[in-house]
Amino acid sequence: MLYIVIVVVNTSLLVVICVNRSLHEPMYLFLCSLFVNELFGSTGLFPFLLVQILSDVHTVSTSFCFLHIFCLYSYVNVEFCNLAVMSYDRYLAICCPLQYNSRMTFNKAVVFIIVLWLYSFVKVLITLSLNIRLTLCGNIINSLYCRNYLVVKLACSDTRVNNIYGIVGIVLSILVPLLPILFSYFQILKVCFSGCKQTRQKAVSTCTPHLASLLNFSFGCFFEIVQSRFDMSSVPSVLRIILSLYFLIIQPLLNPLMYGLQMSKIRNTCKHVCYKMLAGRRNRLNN
Repeated sequence: MLYIVIVVVNTSLLVVICVNRSLHEPMYLFLCSLFVNELFGSTGLFPFLLVQILSDVHTVSTSFCFLHIFCLYSYVNVEFCNLAVMSYDRYLAICCPLQYNSRMTFNKAVVFIIVLWLYSFVKVLITLSLNIRLTLCGNIINSLYCRNYLVVKLACSDTRVNNIYGIVGIVLSILVPLLPILFSYFQILKVCFSGCKQTRQKAVSTCTPHLASLLNFSFGCFFEIVQSRFDMSSVPSVLRIILSLYFLIIQPLLNPLMYGLQMSKIRNTCKHVCYKMLAGRRNRLNN
């Protein structure tokens, strides 16, 4: 049911943005990329999880495990990078409104999206290429899904390169998106404190869903990193399971709801589409 809801709400907003020319702007293009990523991440988790729940024997092939790692880790990287680019877009819209249309064109937004997806895929593919060369001596992962660090721990060959790149990968995953986010919000705060009431209202209305999405996803990923790297046996197993799935379940539900309800253009377009559908149905019934 959760998977169906995630697919329906994210696909609905994608369709609304794609079919309405008034929403063909860089900000909504970044939202489309975000919603596609929610579908990508959810599809990487839920079918696998459903198969495991329905199966009597909880096994997975090595190749499928690597595919699972690719999907989930790519999802995390794309999500953070997408949110970073969106924070820069908000910075331009609020701090440089007169230059926004020249500095953030439709074509530049497309380039940003292509680069962030390619960067995320390449980064995860390097991780997988290091894993494939390992000789695995164990076959039990104490997790709901395949995690890179737990797979590396099963190896009986030298894993120093994997461990070093794993730490570098975590730092890159955090720093690369964090720097533009901190820069953007520092500039936005400066404008808010020195600007007029209208500027502050615009900043709050456009940045609230972005900040909520960013903080929510950061919390889920932080726990996942801590859980994969440290001994969490003292934490109740049910709580560990819930928190390990948090960033993969709540984020794909939260983003479409936050942006769909908070952003007036999307909200009004959705109302208009629903009104047209109801009016058309009423006319068919009358005929």
